[in-house]
Amino acid sequence: MMWGYHDGWSWLFMAATMLLFWGGLAALIGFAIRAFTGPRGGDQAIETLRRRLASGEISQEEFEKTRRALQG
Repeated sequence: MMWGYHDGWSWLFMAATMLLFWGGLAALIGFAIRAFTGPRGGDQAIETLRRRLASGEISQEEFEKTRRALQG
């Protein structure tokens, strides 16, 4: 018994729908992981500022002034 599935087109439609569903679910999981673990734009600037302070390129006063400007 085939329960109404007499041709190959209905199976093709079901396979395409299944691929769309699982592909969409995988993409959603990927976007969620990326959103929670992705780099933050402001953090990179502060890290660069810290490296410059540690290497002696800028003084403590310049560091504080720039950090305050970056944070708000």
